[in-house]
Amino acid sequence: MPGTPPSLIPGDPFDEALRALVHPPAWPNPPAQSRYDLVVVGAGTGGLVSAAIGAALGARVALVERDLMGGDCLNVGCVPSKAILAAARAWADARGAAARVGGPAATGDGHFGAVMERMRRLRAELAPVDSAARFRELGVDVIFGEAVFTGRDRLVVADRTLSFRRAIVASGARAAAPPIPGLADAGYLTNETIFTLIDRPPRMAVIGAGPIGCELAQAFARLGVGVTLLSREPQLLPREDPEAAAVVARSLARDGVRYISSADILSVDRAGPERRLRVRHLNAAGADGIETLAVEVVLVAAGRVPNVEGMGLAAAGVAVGPRGVQVDDRLRTSNRRIYAVGDVSTRFRFTHMADAEARLAVANALFWGMGGGRVSRLVVPWCTYTTPEVAHVGLTAADAAARGAGVETITVPMREVDRAVLDGATEGFVRLHLARGSDRILGATIVAEHAGDLLAEITLAMTRRLGLGALGATIHPYPTRGEAVRKAADQWRRHRLTPRARRFLATFLRIVR
Repeated sequence: MPGTPPSLIPGDPFDEALRALVHPPAWPNPPAQSRYDLVVVGAGTGGLVSAAIGAALGARVALVERDLMGGDCLNVGCVPSKAILAAARAWADARGAAARVGGPAATGDGHFGAVMERMRRLRAELAPVDSAARFRELGVDVIFGEAVFTGRDRLVVADRTLSFRRAIVASGARAAAPPIPGLADAGYLTNETIFTLIDRPPRMAVIGAGPIGCELAQAFARLGVGVTLLSREPQLLPREDPEAAAVVARSLARDGVRYISSADILSVDRAGPERRLRVRHLNAAGADGIETLAVEVVLVAAGRVPNVEGMGLAAAGVAVGPRGVQVDDRLRTSNRRIYAVGDVSTRFRFTHMADAEARLAVANALFWGMGGGRVSRLVVPWCTYTTPEVAHVGLTAADAAARGAGVETITVPMREVDRAVLDGATEGFVRLHLARGSDRILGATIVAEHAGDLLAEITLAMTRRLGLGALGATIHPYPTRGEAVRKAADQWRRHRLTPRARRFLATFLRIVR
């Protein structure tokens, strides 16, 4: 691999250890077999899961990767970001301990470099499960290089022609850069390069207030960076329930994040170490004006672009659209031999979705769809790991409003949950959307500490068609935040008890006394 990837620090011992696992410089690409049952392009989550399952089923599998095995999740996504979020949360808890629980008063700026070094160490420690050596041991031919399709059933990589019965494209996506004049020349970071920071920047502008932007804005603010979060949208986390987004906005503000909504970034230029952003937005008085914002670092978190270029997809007869590779409900492309999974083809760009799609695609590809299933039948949860977290599955608040009378919504504020009160984390709520007249759960939004963990039982209920009544009949340990779900079930039962039913029961009880 020529040079060091931009996501790694040259000479850093932990990054060198990571690289030795997920793209060994001296890796010997194996000779190509006469024909593979399955060739997988891309060794991110979707590709790794596809290759591992295929090999476990006895298929002859080749896995092709041009950069680092583990993809976004290990190298520039879930793993490094959550390590930094954990450190930032610990810093915030230390600063607030005196006022919150009478703890010791924390002083000082902390050691930013130690936070980033810990992240790199943990990332390297987790890398063996995604390593080239492990997949070779699983029976997979791991080949590093650029894959280019040259026909409907073959591709070329590293001077080898790989013929296949089936292929899965799992080439992922990359950070998108908005067309702001001067941005490229001024220089900016994305999630693919932000984790190479060693020294704490004094000021940072984050462009984009989706999950990545909000998580990293809060984390770096808690680590002592002056953060301004900019978004073209009027609401941060625009896909989420407006009340959920409002809770996160208040939390970010308490942590020192300045949020500028409906922002139009006119240009960016550079003067020495400073990047200067000219931003048009409404000021505190509601008047439209232009502000010049000076920062040392610009972090772009404004969406993702699928990696479809340079792979010869047209030669393979694979159709590509605005969202990437086009697939049907069984993840098959316009070439019946080729499937696609993960960020290159789905609107749900989550690690867990790439994993789920890979499991469907392998079965559909190798066994003609028998036992694989359809994407439309998946119940897809997601979570934004701010403090508090925002977790969601199924219908959104907007979906429920559009359905009108067909939906009943139940909300339990976290301030009514004893564990949340005891922990001093009472912001947020559990909100369930039910099919009116039944306990069938159509969707849920949870805003709370560990909301992603709380969402799991609701996702299970929706997947297995269990109603809210079944969750309410389940004993939840006390005191836990999970009691919020039981309280929602109690609320639903009370609503079912109509005045007429209540009068009947009262009469019955008088008779049997």
